[in-house]
Amino acid sequence: MEGTLLSELVMEILIPLVAICGIAFSLLQWFIVSQVKMTSIAVHHPDPHHTHSDRLIEEGEDMNDHGVVARCAEIQTAISEGATSFLFTEYKFAGLFMSGFAVLIFLFLGSVEGFSTKEQPCTYKKDTYCKPALANAVFSTVAFILGAATSLFSGFFGMKIATYANARTTLEARKGVGKAFITAFRSGAVMGFLLASSGLLVLYITILLFKLYYGDDWEGLFEAITGYGLGGSSMALFGRVGGGIYTKAADVGADLVGKVEKNIPEDDPRNPAVIADNVGDNVGDIAGMGSDLFGSYAESSCAALVVASISSFGINHDLTAMCFPLLISSMGIIVCLITTLFATDFFEIKEEKEIEPALKKQLIISTVLMTIGIAIITWIALPSSFTIFNFGEQKIVKNWQLFFCVAIGLWAGLIIGFVTEYYTSNAYSPVQDVADSCRTGAATNVIFGLALGYKSVIIPIFAIAVSIYVSFSLAAMYGVAVAALGMLSTIATGLAIDAYGPISDNAGGIAEMACMSHRIRERTDALDAAGNTTAAIGKGFAIGSAALVSLALFGAFVSRAAITTVDVLTPEVIIGLLIGAMLPYWFSAMTMKSVGSAALKMVEEVRRQFNTIPGLMEGTSKPDYATCVKISTDASIKEMIPPGALVMLTPLIVGIFFGVDTLAGVLAGALVSGVQIAISASNSGGAWDNAKKYIEAGTSRHAKELGPKGSEPHKAAVIGDTIGDPLKDTSGPSLNILIKLMAVESLVFAPFFAAHGGLLFKLF
Repeated sequence: MEGTLLSELVMEILIPLVAICGIAFSLLQWFIVSQVKMTSIAVHHPDPHHTHSDRLIEEGEDMNDHGVVARCAEIQTAISEGATSFLFTEYKFAGLFMSGFAVLIFLFLGSVEGFSTKEQPCTYKKDTYCKPALANAVFSTVAFILGAATSLFSGFFGMKIATYANARTTLEARKGVGKAFITAFRSGAVMGFLLASSGLLVLYITILLFKLYYGDDWEGLFEAITGYGLGGSSMALFGRVGGGIYTKAADVGADLVGKVEKNIPEDDPRNPAVIADNVGDNVGDIAGMGSDLFGSYAESSCAALVVASISSFGINHDLTAMCFPLLISSMGIIVCLITTLFATDFFEIKEEKEIEPALKKQLIISTVLMTIGIAIITWIALPSSFTIFNFGEQKIVKNWQLFFCVAIGLWAGLIIGFVTEYYTSNAYSPVQDVADSCRTGAATNVIFGLALGYKSVIIPIFAIAVSIYVSFSLAAMYGVAVAALGMLSTIATGLAIDAYGPISDNAGGIAEMACMSHRIRERTDALDAAGNTTAAIGKGFAIGSAALVSLALFGAFVSRAAITTVDVLTPEVIIGLLIGAMLPYWFSAMTMKSVGSAALKMVEEVRRQFNTIPGLMEGTSKPDYATCVKISTDASIKEMIPPGALVMLTPLIVGIFFGVDTLAGVLAGALVSGVQIAISASNSGGAWDNAKKYIEAGTSRHAKELGPKGSEPHKAAVIGDTIGDPLKDTSGPSLNILIKLMAVESLVFAPFFAAHGGLLFKLF
């Protein structure tokens, strides 16, 4: 086989250098945002817990009004403290679970060879010896802890950036919508580049450190590295589920009582659940989402590395070609850095209608530039011809074939994103039809929303299917793994756009609570509406990439567990398929009921305060925000454990008692079922949300006929949005973690399952 144009030395310098540049760029964006000054220095202004009768700050007043700045700072502090407190509590419980699971990894993998310290014949090359199983147990456990810690860091730091930037976005909105947009987008870019760069850097350093021990045993090295992906997704599961329950409990309680019963605006300071609602945006849509996409990146990288380690890259110890997945991510950081400048420096937003097109241009520009970048990396980092492991045999592959694998994943992601936008944006007929159905009440609204969600599955599934067929035909499971990496290669831009949405949402809430002018709130609402649509696009990316990642991990598991074929006609496999297909429904039922239970307590508390606190509706007294924050915190911490345990324990129970064949069926069933439900749930929820916003905005004749706020169609739309909230922000996004996490966990424990699994079938 030929060598590569990119030398090993240059590659070893290039990857960490790009990662460090990405971190530096994120810090630069943070510094620019920090120039928007905020202070809560005591000045002569109304009490921070002001009454609703405070005067509005009209456009044209002194831009340095200390009263406005102080009120915004006070609200920002309350949101930040609530989010920080929740995450510390959540991470404490998740950390305990992770510690116990780390012990399980060590015990299970160490016991494969009876905790022997002797070298064993390699799995794929029986004539050579690899490091002992005990080493795999130790290093897999270390990788698991590193992955969990990086995921935790990603989510927590993203939340801190968001709570740092929300009030600054509000204050910049006084200068114009363009200034507010740039502040929100720069803040999102801080999270996007920090997560993508730190994830790449930690993974690369981990590989180098592990390599010091493993030496030429790359099979064992990259098998241990899969623990990194498992740790990332494990923490992401708790972040998504816990954060999703928190934010939706508060959101549902605030909407049902505030909007429907009391007919007061969203984020009205008189609503007791309003602070909890804004806290939830950060812990669910920022911290949870950041951990989720980090998990996808880590798992897709690990899947590609595991398959490559038993191909010619690993056999010939070609480190440059072996690190092809990391080079894709490095190129993605460079491309996203250039793309970000188009939004923040090259063009300026002048009108509200330009916001959404500017965000969509980010996706298009990054995809086009990344296609060129993939071609360059494929040309310089891969030999012209090489072999890829394909279920027991080596398949000869050309480097240009791998280019098409990565590129098809990249463009499939863009297609899924724009299909998602079509079905969730109120600029198009599907959402407008859902809004129109509100004329006859909430029931028809729910029917139309469910139908929209089911229909929206069709094109994304075809896009995923085509990606799988082409990439597998060209480069077997390695092709599928790098296709997933292609879909995630522009993760920095995707995360920037995703984080922009909750920041803008919080900015609107702060403007309302600070009693700023109606014009300022219109600007923040325009920012939020665009962010809501692009957030749905981000969820589409996450779900699509999860399908490809899970399939790649499934292929690696089948190979590692020495399964020759997965025969669906055997009873062991068919029962696995049925159970696996059922799991997403069970998981969704648990998470939705958790949101419902928490929301019930929130609704009762908000009603109690409106009924028992004199002058609350009149704005002459303040609500008890702290009690609502505590309700969301306690409920989410309590309710996140059972769904998390279901996902984490299922592969262990099935693998130990039923064996690898049944577990293969479970993974396949969960993948097929989970992807469909996740897309449908996310898009139905997004459509209901934007149908409500369509009526509230009243920007078209049709929307004005359905409005205004408080009308019967609007109340029906609010109910639909309330139903959709747990679908789009809790159950839907969490399902992609379910299918990824079960697959990577099965891969990590594959040696144990292959050696000792299937106890029940052995007994009978």
